[in-house]
Amino acid sequence: MAVAIVTNVRPWGGPAADVVVDGGRIREVRPASGADAAADGERIDGGGLLALPGFVNAHAHVDKSWWGLPWVPYGGEPTTQGRIAHEREERERYGLPSVDAATAVLREFLRHGTTATRTHVDVDLGVGLRGIEVVREAADRLGGAVDVEIVAFPQDGVVRRPGVLDLLDEAAAGAASIGGIDPAGIDRDPVAQLDGLFGIAERRGVGLDIHLHDHGELGAFQFELIADRTVRAGLQGRVTISHGFALGELPVPRQRELLERFEEAGISWATVAPPGTAPLPWREMAARGIGLGLGTDGIRDLWSPFGTGDMLGIALGFARLHGMRTDEDLTEAVALASTRGSRFVHRDLHDLVPGAPADLVLVDAENVPDALVRCPERKLVIAGGRVVARDGDVLL
Repeated sequence: MAVAIVTNVRPWGGPAADVVVDGGRIREVRPASGADAAADGERIDGGGLLALPGFVNAHAHVDKSWWGLPWVPYGGEPTTQGRIAHEREERERYGLPSVDAATAVLREFLRHGTTATRTHVDVDLGVGLRGIEVVREAADRLGGAVDVEIVAFPQDGVVRRPGVLDLLDEAAAGAASIGGIDPAGIDRDPVAQLDGLFGIAERRGVGLDIHLHDHGELGAFQFELIADRTVRAGLQGRVTISHGFALGELPVPRQRELLERFEEAGISWATVAPPGTAPLPWREMAARGIGLGLGTDGIRDLWSPFGTGDMLGIALGFARLHGMRTDEDLTEAVALASTRGSRFVHRDLHDLVPGAPADLVLVDAENVPDALVRCPERKLVIAGGRVVARDGDVLL
């Protein structure tokens, strides 16, 4: 359904407004008028609901999910290596990667108001580049309602698996970024892994997004290597560290030393804010302009049975983990799940303002903090000017 004007909504909980859409983008946000605005085009009555920008999932794995398939009991081991091994042993049994399952996950994203995502897609000697094809087909099935940016991801390691670098190089011809994983903890050769990844990024002109689970000073050592390589390669603003649990574990003086290097290198950070991990120094990261995005990580996959695809729920988890209480901080948590995530999907602008994509999420809430703590049903989801979900049902 083409939307020309969404009437009587409250952007970010502010005064009632009408949002005029033209060509899939917001043309104007103007004070709400009860007058007949039929001349502006087709109307959608927002009913005075709170309006938020579409959510941005900055870290997902939509190729791995068994969403919509029969329940799979968790059988992994509680280590990164153990979970990787379990996934490699079992994924073919469940037909993963699957276009149907990936489509089902993207539909859950839409149902909960996510209109853009950066998803890591496994690239390895077993699956080759098939996962990338699966995710692209899934996105096409939904007509681009979810803007999907792909990171070619070497879940099983890079240099310890000869041939993976060649696959990443091939994938980089069409992916926005390539990934890495624990250069020390998985490959046990951080210099070799980073040499390979940065070489591809420089040659292909793509970004880097590196999973880093290693803790303490081992993690900090790899942070330093990544920051140094980023500056030397001239890739400032194009490198992301995902997870990076070690940062929150370090003493404050050591954190600040690293944050200075991240600021110089223009490194961004993606987190899923898992319970039990150390809080990030998010205020200082924001003050230094270090991008911080939120993501769901895997959803019902062979790593974990958990996940719903609700980015508002992820923002709530971030707020609780970081002890957020004030209205200002709670609103910032929602911004991290929406406007602040724009850089992770290469959007210069993502907000309820003229020139931004016409991605709106309407909820019945008094204000933004109320929406965060209750995570209410998404009454209406608009992506690129189209109504794609209503009252919790996806219309595609």
